Amino acid sequence: DRLPEQVHELRQEWDIRPVYKMVDTCAAEFEAATPYFYSTYEEECEARPTQAQKVVVLGGGPNRIGQGIEFDYCCVHAGEALRRAGYETVMVNCNPETVSTDYDANDRLYFEPLTTEDVANVIAAEDPVGVIVSLGGQTPLSLSGHLPADLVLGTSPASIDLAEDREHWNALCVRLDIPQPPGGTATSLDQARRVAARVGYPVLVRPSYVLGGRAMAIVYDDEELAAAIDELADLGSLGREGGPASQRPVLVDRFLEDATEVDVDAVRDRTGEVQIGAVMEHVEEAGVHSGDSACTIPPTTLGDDVVDVICEYTRRIARELDVKGLLNVQFAVKRNGDSPLQMPTRWSGPAASDVFVIEANPRASRTVPFVAKATGVPLAMIAARLMVGATLAELRAEGMLPEAPGGWPEASDYVAVKEVVLPFNRFPETDAVLGPEMRSTGEVMALDATPGLAFVKAQLAAGTRLPTGGTVFMSMADRDKEAGLRAARILHALGYQLAATAGTAQFLRRGGVPVALEVAKLGDQGGRHAVDLIEAGQIQLVINTPLGRGPRADGAHIRSAAGAAGLPLVTTGAAALAAAYGLRDLRAQRPTVRSLQEHHRRLRGAA
Repeated sequence: DRLPEQVHELRQEWDIRPVYKMVDTCAAEFEAATPYFYSTYEEECEARPTQAQKVVVLGGGPNRIGQGIEFDYCCVHAGEALRRAGYETVMVNCNPETVSTDYDANDRLYFEPLTTEDVANVIAAEDPVGVIVSLGGQTPLSLSGHLPADLVLGTSPASIDLAEDREHWNALCVRLDIPQPPGGTATSLDQARRVAARVGYPVLVRPSYVLGGRAMAIVYDDEELAAAIDELADLGSLGREGGPASQRPVLVDRFLEDATEVDVDAVRDRTGEVQIGAVMEHVEEAGVHSGDSACTIPPTTLGDDVVDVICEYTRRIARELDVKGLLNVQFAVKRNGDSPLQMPTRWSGPAASDVFVIEANPRASRTVPFVAKATGVPLAMIAARLMVGATLAELRAEGMLPEAPGGWPEASDYVAVKEVVLPFNRFPETDAVLGPEMRSTGEVMALDATPGLAFVKAQLAAGTRLPTGGTVFMSMADRDKEAGLRAARILHALGYQLAATAGTAQFLRRGGVPVALEVAKLGDQGGRHAVDLIEAGQIQLVINTPLGRGPRADGAHIRSAAGAAGLPLVTTGAAALAAAYGLRDLRAQRPTVRSLQEHHRRLRGAA
């Protein structure tokens, strides 16, 4: 395991050091003010660092699902803020597709891999006042423990590890009196079974130190647990039975069904003041990865008392972790009572809820750009300044923050909805089901006066045009039937015809909703099947929620047919209800068109 470090040590001992060659962005016609550099093993070094105060910003490296352009956005904005504050910014990144590797995005660019040795070489060449590791996603964050601790700006590597180490994190939550789903850690299948037996199925199984929910699984019994553990062993995240255990054990937590997931982005300065950036309520239930879920600013179904609890828990965690810069905290709100999605204009719902913390990440999250655009407050820029020692009070005096320290201004006339762009139209053989592993490849944002209008606009921006009439096919898992019934009532009132499989049709009829066409299952003799109707062009919207974990023949065929026909497809009960409310709002009023700049001017006026 120490082979890279040993090779590095030998290179240092034998004085085998890289030099940096310059790529002249002005083709030698005149002196380049914005060159960039790459390393090689040669004699002459063309990098001639200045004596200015420099900050090295580590980018995200190659883009991939789970670690994408949102983190590059944070790095670019950090560089811009630090340059304005008088620092010279040095970017280290190796992806030519990113804005951070534009030659003029920072003062100096090193086109280098994000490895411990390569970053150490750049640090040795530039002699910076510090290094920012917490804005580029998991790749640079994983380097934090291998860099000199006094050079890591912002939250310390020890606090970063504390948030990831399950035992320490559990102890922290107990100290702070913050509830969390029961769970434990495991380094073998036997240990995982013991944890599952103690907390009860279903459980969420996941490796630590991952982005994008890679290898996460929600499992409902011992057989599914064994399959999930085998997959983690194949990926090297867990030792096999009888073999060496992984250094980082697998996390096994009780999965809270029928819970609403909530994201919070916040910042904290060196004086201890915490500022909540935004509280974001997910449209899809907990269990769908946050990177695949639509979410809203402000929250649309949570009572003020629940939001206050969430904000208070976030402040406690930020103080305990001694965060300096950005913090993202994910919560699950388990409701005691009726389902919340009874949307009038603000989707208001019952406030009697239990709030559980899922995890905290003392770093940038993929929601930072959404928060910045929705609230008009440049969160990544603020975090970068806090990491080099500025305070929130100083940034308010500079005009980067609203004057009121209690929170960002919330205009009463808008709702922002973030929706994801999914790649299923390019991969028609892939089942379009959302789950704990992230699958989206992009994001869009929409603003409007109601959550429903903003949701419809977000769907349109993501490439999904919801139909204004026609027939809606519905086939719902038992857990989604209540939400499906309420969506069906709205759709029927709007004049849509409903088609459904036998079980869903019976449930809808018992709820007082007429079903125009009962559809046979694929294996049944007689009657028309959903795939036939879709291929014949008789269906305009498909609502199909999967049954449990893994492929199910009927649902997979239906979703595949919908994808092949280019039909809008909804795979969660919550999204079906949100779509129904959006279509209802669309009938009642016209969507507004407002530029982002105008939106931000209105927010500043409201502040």
